[in-house]
Amino acid sequence: MKAVAVLYKPVGLALGLVGGMLAGVVFRQAWKAIGHEDDAPDATDEDRTWREVLLAAALQGAIFGLVRAAVGRGGAAATRRLTGTWPD
Repeated sequence: MKAVAVLYKPVGLALGLVGGMLAGVVFRQAWKAIGHEDDAPDATDEDRTWREVLLAAALQGAIFGLVRAAVGRGGAAATRRLTGTWPD
């Protein structure tokens, strides 16, 4: 069981990186649909309102959290299917 956890560490790290990239793509597409523009506001964009900045940050956080959970859970489930053990 411990060997599976050790072997899962690099896999989990790689899944986290892929999940982060996927979340970035999903966020950009969502912002285009919601904000009707290509670039989401940054906190230091002087010409953006508080509402725009906070909405973009909340949406980005929700998407990143959702994608991270889905990728992590999927990786753990795949590990169980392959090894019969849930990684810790």
